[in-house]
Amino acid sequence: MAIIKWDPLGNIATLQDRINKLFDDSFPRQMDENGDLSLCAWTPSADIYETDLGVVVAIDLPGVSKEDVMVEVKDNVMTISGERTTDPTGQAVNYYRRERLCGKFQRSFTLHAMVSPEQIKAKFKNGVLLVEIPKPEADRPRQISVDIE
Repeated sequence: MAIIKWDPLGNIATLQDRINKLFDDSFPRQMDENGDLSLCAWTPSADIYETDLGVVVAIDLPGVSKEDVMVEVKDNVMTISGERTTDPTGQAVNYYRRERLCGKFQRSFTLHAMVSPEQIKAKFKNGVLLVEIPKPEADRPRQISVDIE
């Protein structure tokens, strides 16, 4: 039997590797076209609430123009996508600190199967996108007459 030297810090390094892998798997980093980490990947915040007329999805999009936002519905999935540019003024800026994220974004929401995409309405006001999804018409019960013989 070979004698192996015990390294008391060996288990700590293994633990650190496992924790790093856990965070990398849970919070994947977005890459740009070159495979580098993207500093401009972001996900806008969304609130979803119900009104008497239907469901409203409110998404915060400060600094995004309505021309840069697209709402699509396909196979009962509503996808909201767009882009916030890094420098809307077009001038080169030397930042001391940059905390506002930018770049392309995409959010997807599953809709009720009976929602008609033609009835969905979207409004963009003060940097907030409001998508109004009407409640589907309930299946009306049908009465069937039964002949008794």
